[in-house]
Amino acid sequence: MKIYFLNPPYMPHFGRGMRWQDTGRGGTLYYPIWLSYAAALLDKYHKIKLVDAPAWNWDKKDVLRDIEKFQPELIVMDSSFPSLQNDIKIAEYIKQNYDARIILVGPPGSQFSDKILQSPGVDIVTRYEYDFTLHELAEKLESQDDISHVKGISYKKDGRIIHNPDRELSTSEDLDRIPFVSKIYKKFLNIKDYFLGSSLYPEVQIFTGRGCPFQCTFCSWPHTLMGRKYRVRSIENVLDELEWIEKNLPEVKEVFFEDDTFTINKKRVLRFCKEYEERDLKITWACNARVGLDYETMREMKKANCRLLIVGFESGNNSILENVKKGITVDDIKKFSEDAKKAGLLVHGDFIIGLPGETRETIKNTKKLIWEIKPDILQVSVASPFPGTEFYEWCYKNGYLVTSDPNEYLDENGHQKSIIRYPKLTEDEITEEVNKILKDYYISPSYFRIAIHQILRKNGIHELQRLIYSARMFLKYLGGSA
Repeated sequence: MKIYFLNPPYMPHFGRGMRWQDTGRGGTLYYPIWLSYAAALLDKYHKIKLVDAPAWNWDKKDVLRDIEKFQPELIVMDSSFPSLQNDIKIAEYIKQNYDARIILVGPPGSQFSDKILQSPGVDIVTRYEYDFTLHELAEKLESQDDISHVKGISYKKDGRIIHNPDRELSTSEDLDRIPFVSKIYKKFLNIKDYFLGSSLYPEVQIFTGRGCPFQCTFCSWPHTLMGRKYRVRSIENVLDELEWIEKNLPEVKEVFFEDDTFTINKKRVLRFCKEYEERDLKITWACNARVGLDYETMREMKKANCRLLIVGFESGNNSILENVKKGITVDDIKKFSEDAKKAGLLVHGDFIIGLPGETRETIKNTKKLIWEIKPDILQVSVASPFPGTEFYEWCYKNGYLVTSDPNEYLDENGHQKSIIRYPKLTEDEITEEVNKILKDYYISPSYFRIAIHQILRKNGIHELQRLIYSARMFLKYLGGSA
């Protein structure tokens, strides 16, 4: 079967795979990572093509021309909450001009499958994790078998919408069965199209595990896509992929482990570091980590060529951290930051403005903490209550949502805007505070010294290139938001 995997057109540089989907204030553009993993699995059994329209600046006419040339029998379209309305319209446009089954995948399917299937453009919707769902579904469709027993899908039949039972989440053994996603990147994409503001360029993003056992109320992925069950690839399998990348993508300067929290299991991390060194691997890597990671493990990670940790600090106020079930304190954040710097690791600190309990005073607490710990890279996001999360339900129940339509989460330039209005903090104030914190931090003499420190490290020329590109994109963003 010929299958066309499409990251559909939307705003230029829009990242559906980002945790806070937007067009990247610092130039960040994620790989279509989940779509790519599904493509990697089905590439073993079918003739496929992977198209990333936002990265290539393709519009719907470009996509249609390419579809007509490839002649697929099945079209798999990625989606996200902020782009859902657009994605449905793209599906309808394709359907009007080309006869093929269209499957919509991504987080919205877990929450809005009925609404999506009201569109004449979408035939089938997957719910939650979807690579193995697509594998089974494609086999059934190719052999013209009944799809009523394929778990994890919703579809239309005889004018009715049918919801098959949910599919069980993948296992660790399943993850080892998926071919390396980096091979799919090389085969179908241009790795130089993608950029992470915290990573050396060019980079690739891979998963070494899925699922997150922690209870943060605002995080969408565990609620709408991959679940809380923690499962991991074998260390051997991960290292084999790093080895493949070193040999076959020599231009790659860094591999980023996109797991929600790579550092959940200390023993696994230490074993990874030990075997990385035993294989004499050279490639730099970075990962998502969690406050609470100890100094000794950080030190071993640094020895094994880890460069940077992305960590969710979220707030400088303990009450807010408790409200969102983060499971950490401000003192824990300070300890983590001290240990990371002592171990020689860069810290990309994530903060969020607008979480439950946010006031002008708590925003001051967050600003104070930021200037105290001075992260090497600062990310501040607008709190977006994605459907399916506890945060969304809390905002809805208390009447704090300006709109319940996730298509309204972005402004006309594709940047985050607040859709929460608290009694003493408006949506505009939340968005303005995010911009002000970022501007005050990055356009300051203090950050100049932090940047110089990064340039003087190993890979300094590549750190400089990253900083210059991010700065240029950030200044462009500030100009557009003024």
